[in-house]
Amino acid sequence: MAVIPYLLLPGTAAEALEFYRGVFGGEVEAHTYREFGRADGPGDAIAHGTLSGPVALFAADAGADEDAVQMGGMFFALLGAADASTTAAWFAALAEEGRILDPLQQRKWGDSDGQLVDRFGVRWLLGHP
Repeated sequence: MAVIPYLLLPGTAAEALEFYRGVFGGEVEAHTYREFGRADGPGDAIAHGTLSGPVALFAADAGADEDAVQMGGMFFALLGAADASTTAAWFAALAEEGRILDPLQQRKWGDSDGQLVDRFGVRWLLGHP
């Protein structure tokens, strides 16, 4: 069983899915409220989108700003998910227009990790052995 993050974003789900595809690779599939025949959101907004690949996630446009992603006290951890060069590339790409909280660096115990908040407000912990 896999745990897959589901991000509710304030009208930026399509942009975010393409951004994450650019970072992690994989394939994006996105469907609008109109495609699903739903009237509980703007017709052209993303009702459900997926990124499948090395990193999987779901995203949709939130119904209201207060429903959009708020990540106090948590982050998504990608520890040991890739080799050192891939982890460094992911970290750098996620940090573009974001904010580095703790640079990717080698720790006293030998592993490397770092933390950041990306341009969509999503907090990440990335690391490798």
